[in-house]
Amino acid sequence: MAQSPTRAADRVDETRLWQRHMAMARLGARADGGVNRQALSDEDIAARRQLIGWAAARGFTCAVDPIGNLFVRRAGRERDLPPVLTGSHLDSQPSGGKFDGTYGVLAGLEVLEALEDARVTTRRPIEAVAWTNEEGSRFQPGAMGSAAFVGRVQLVALRDTVDRAGIRLGDALDATLAATPGLARRALGFPVAAYIESHIEQGPLLEADGKVIGAVTGIQGSRWFAVEVTGEEAHAGTTPLKIRKDALKAAMAMVAALEALMADATDVVRFTVGRFDVSPNSPNTVPGRVFFTIDFRHPDPAVLQRLGDQVPALCAAHARGCAVSVTPTFDAPPTHFTQGIVASISAAAARLGLPHRDIFSGAFHDAKFLAEVAPTGMIFVPCARGISHNPAESAKASDLAAGARVLAEVLAELAEQ
Repeated sequence: MAQSPTRAADRVDETRLWQRHMAMARLGARADGGVNRQALSDEDIAARRQLIGWAAARGFTCAVDPIGNLFVRRAGRERDLPPVLTGSHLDSQPSGGKFDGTYGVLAGLEVLEALEDARVTTRRPIEAVAWTNEEGSRFQPGAMGSAAFVGRVQLVALRDTVDRAGIRLGDALDATLAATPGLARRALGFPVAAYIESHIEQGPLLEADGKVIGAVTGIQGSRWFAVEVTGEEAHAGTTPLKIRKDALKAAMAMVAALEALMADATDVVRFTVGRFDVSPNSPNTVPGRVFFTIDFRHPDPAVLQRLGDQVPALCAAHARGCAVSVTPTFDAPPTHFTQGIVASISAAAARLGLPHRDIFSGAFHDAKFLAEVAPTGMIFVPCARGISHNPAESAKASDLAAGARVLAEVLAELAEQ
């Protein structure tokens, strides 16, 4: 007879979970209290080594696949069954916080330890995974590890991606794998029984509603574009305005037009120009080139298509004599998570006496790709004022532990199926 998963939930150690967040935060720590731990960097390697060390101390086995996804395994009674996975990522934004991504990995490890402490066995193995390069701040696209795992992108093509310093992803990946020798090697895309990802909300709804747990029903769709505007460099003091091909002014006109296109009285549309590079970036030279990115998101696929399809023509209409190229870099429809898993998360929260609600994710997560190959769900916990991708990102130790307790119940339940 299977043991009650509540036993594992009761053994979640709030202090241990918090202390490990603080230990991880020292790897890539910023002076302002934030974290800069870019994918496949020295700091990322240090975080991987730390995770491997904690896992080894409890007798868990670790393995890595060709893109560097790192798996920590607690065996089940039937060792050959596809595992239940849980996790997130260890890489951060350049000015990130202590909890984004890291919480999902450490909550997964905490549940493995809680199961061990409670002496609960499960039919299936359970694995905590740290996916490679979720943020996409150093190498694009983001969620690279999970996308490669499910076969959405091919590793051979990704290896030639370069960061701003000209470093190839393939070289950084090889160095990362070499820095953690002795790990078992896995193939990409092995069978998965189910996947649960724990994460801070990165929004204000749970805190505003006084809820501790969010049972995530899905993730809104995304369309991303890279825009390159090519004008002509010229002397700022001698070149008449009428004959200039000012790439910066053209790009500013494009962004203003896009802002008007994306205006939404209901505040559901998410439109962001997150990167804006000007060249030669000299105070007395007319800018000859601008590169900027567009991140557009919405939960309705029809709105995604209608507004996203207008982006290239709108940019061309405001080129002001410059050449412009608009390149789609990412296109993903909205994701809806498995209803049975969403219900299991809500039921677990109720059994534990934790205030909860259904919630839709505005942010992008590795779970979006895992949902293509396995039953998938997410657990959200509050973060202060909804702030994330920011050194001020903050979460309560009690909320992190509450999410891990819900995770323990759901994982143990799924691992018995």
